[in-house]
Amino acid sequence: MKPYQIPTAPAEAELIEKRSRFIGHIRLVTTEAEALAELKAIRETHNTANHNVYAYIVRENNIIRCSDAGEPQGTAGQPVLNVFLKEEITNVLCVVTRYFGGTLLGAGGLVRAYAQTAKLALDTAGISVVRAWQRIQLTCSYAQYERLQKIAAEQGAVIENTDFAANVTLTLLVPDTDAGAFCAHMVDVSAGTAGLVQLDTQEIPVPLP
Repeated sequence: MKPYQIPTAPAEAELIEKRSRFIGHIRLVTTEAEALAELKAIRETHNTANHNVYAYIVRENNIIRCSDAGEPQGTAGQPVLNVFLKEEITNVLCVVTRYFGGTLLGAGGLVRAYAQTAKLALDTAGISVVRAWQRIQLTCSYAQYERLQKIAAEQGAVIENTDFAANVTLTLLVPDTDAGAFCAHMVDVSAGTAGLVQLDTQEIPVPLP
């Protein structure tokens, strides 16, 4: 399975631009029906807003939609969508709600405000990678712990859990295609003193550091 990226969690972020209030909403969706249901809910919550601009990308059937929601054509929906296309995010709905503050922003100002709000919301949500990950247990001494933890991270491993007992045991998530090479490298850099056990493999979302 080819890895893909999704929002880690629902999120909101706010931007004030010349007294206009922009609120970015991020939702994780897996179908177009989910996207439309979430869009409806956000519109109902913000039914007094001047605009509820939206964009969504659904991996299933490669669905991509956006709307300016009454803003001048090309100044709102597409800039929001571009944030997620650039970051290669899928299964996402972003709605940017605008409460007009009385001052016109112009086309360029609108593009910047909508894109910036969408990016702020995405940064708040975080990004996770969905792929097949192998869970690996690495056991080492306290003297080795900081060095091996750093090397593991440099090799693309994500720390799921750390247990401090007689020794330190790290539970790591490593892309399944890299698991063999990762283990061999960790044995090498620890001069064979680190214990490594390859556990289960799961297709799950894992947050980027």
